[in-house]
Amino acid sequence: MSRTDERAAAEPHGHGLRLCAWDAGSDADVEAWFRGRTDPDFRRWNTPMLWDESYEGARESPRRRTESDAEGKTVSFRITDAASGATLGQVGLSGIDAHLRRAVVGYWVLPEARGRRVATRALDLAARWTFTEPGIHRLELDHVIGHAASCRIAELCGFPYEGNMRGAAFDEGRHDAFRDAHLHALLATDPAPEGI
Repeated sequence: MSRTDERAAAEPHGHGLRLCAWDAGSDADVEAWFRGRTDPDFRRWNTPMLWDESYEGARESPRRRTESDAEGKTVSFRITDAASGATLGQVGLSGIDAHLRRAVVGYWVLPEARGRRVATRALDLAARWTFTEPGIHRLELDHVIGHAASCRIAELCGFPYEGNMRGAAFDEGRHDAFRDAHLHALLATDPAPEGI
């Protein structure tokens, strides 16, 4: 089996999706990343440390993610349709603590993929992979209060609500103000959710 075949075999897949690496050299990947991160709905609920304000900036972000992934600090997956290969969004881990076997999961979905349970199915795939491959025990998910769609996705995937985290997320479009977030978490020992 070639390295390409081995990598493809190791990619999480199921529910009609495949999770694969981003390619900063691919114009299609960069365009999808840029559209996702500049989408008004993404920006309403997320304030990343670095904005991708230009297409060139969007090319740099997946490259930085690849480096961070190689260092074991993050794991980033491009969500694709298993049949067509079309990019649908992003799901990934951050805050990985190998000693405590804990990580944080986050995701976003392109506008044309919303309303099709893409985030729910991708989150389930990523969570199951996280418990088997890197051996994480506790996977946390947080979202700003008021983001009802993320709350529903978390609960559908078996991440129970654990409480509010005061001032845990940047305010919309700002790095000098904060807003509260809901905390959800899933343990490797929790039962698998039904009906995803």
